[in-house]
Amino acid sequence: MQSFGRLTGIMAPLPMINVDTDMIIPKQFLKTVKRTGLGTHLFEDLRRDPDSGEERADFILNREPYRRAQVLVAGENFGCGSSREHAPWALLDFGIRCVIAPSFADIFHANCFKNGILPIALPQPAVDMLMEDATDPETATVTVDLDTCDIRRAGNEAGLISFEVDPFRRNCLLNGLDDIGLTMQLAGDIDRFESAHRMAHPWQ
Repeated sequence: MQSFGRLTGIMAPLPMINVDTDMIIPKQFLKTVKRTGLGTHLFEDLRRDPDSGEERADFILNREPYRRAQVLVAGENFGCGSSREHAPWALLDFGIRCVIAPSFADIFHANCFKNGILPIALPQPAVDMLMEDATDPETATVTVDLDTCDIRRAGNEAGLISFEVDPFRRNCLLNGLDDIGLTMQLAGDIDRFESAHRMAHPWQ
């Protein structure tokens, strides 16, 4: 898993509440077990005309500079609905490394950390301020620092916004450790246990 330390990138505003996982990546794209290729279909029903398949010019991620967004600012209860892990896969494949919202659905929140995405829950006034910044390309660039747990707004010397992250999850993101990575840190202990177990129980 790619680590997350300090990210400077473009914020895309998505002023919608209750964005569910089917909106993030529709069900017809869940056949794959690969984590790549889903970014093309991120927010498919919002990004493309259902008849022609052409991009909708009015959707934020179809416009410059937001095509290159690495941070998404959204409304409360982001990632609700089904527990599909394809949702963070699609965000990550598009290039989104951080999602900022007033609140997140629990399973989606956990899945983000397991896939190298930093979900940041902030009070509504702070989200509103970042949403306003994001709507203007001149102020849409932001720096998110997981080491210091703050967000620096573009062109605003006093624009630091602090956030909190669970210490365990913060450590995993900083070091690029998903569940497999955490397990592999104990590879030596596991090998020693298996060896001792085979010697003590050779019939198994």
